[in-house]
Amino acid sequence: MKVLIDTPVWSLALRRRRRPENESVTSELASLVQDGRVAMIGPIRQELLSGLREQPQFERLREHLRAFADTQITVEDYEEAASFYNKCRARGIQGSNTDFLICAIAARNEFSIFTTDEDFTHFAKVLPILLHETTA
Repeated sequence: MKVLIDTPVWSLALRRRRRPENESVTSELASLVQDGRVAMIGPIRQELLSGLREQPQFERLREHLRAFADTQITVEDYEEAASFYNKCRARGIQGSNTDFLICAIAARNEFSIFTTDEDFTHFAKVLPILLHETTA
């Protein structure tokens, strides 16, 4: 099964100073990359590349991320994301448009979602999504 990697997981792995408490997350990402199971979408790519202060850093990261082709986003994904937003909001669960788009794309493609964002545990109580867990 492919795994859609959320921005916070990438961010932990790409930091210059890695913390021991994040080792299981970064090791799991490395394993998924090695196994060819990583899924990427344009909005996550954009989040990762946004805000980089130095152009050489931007260029390096852009080149690394180009190894991962984007999963196509369809009109139905946007519609489903809006539906997911409405379902969660009706239950008092808040999230960003990008988070619900991630959920919609993952549901359609039968991807699991690898994230450290706790909001997704709330989404999973309402939405047909599967969260990826580290094997360590």
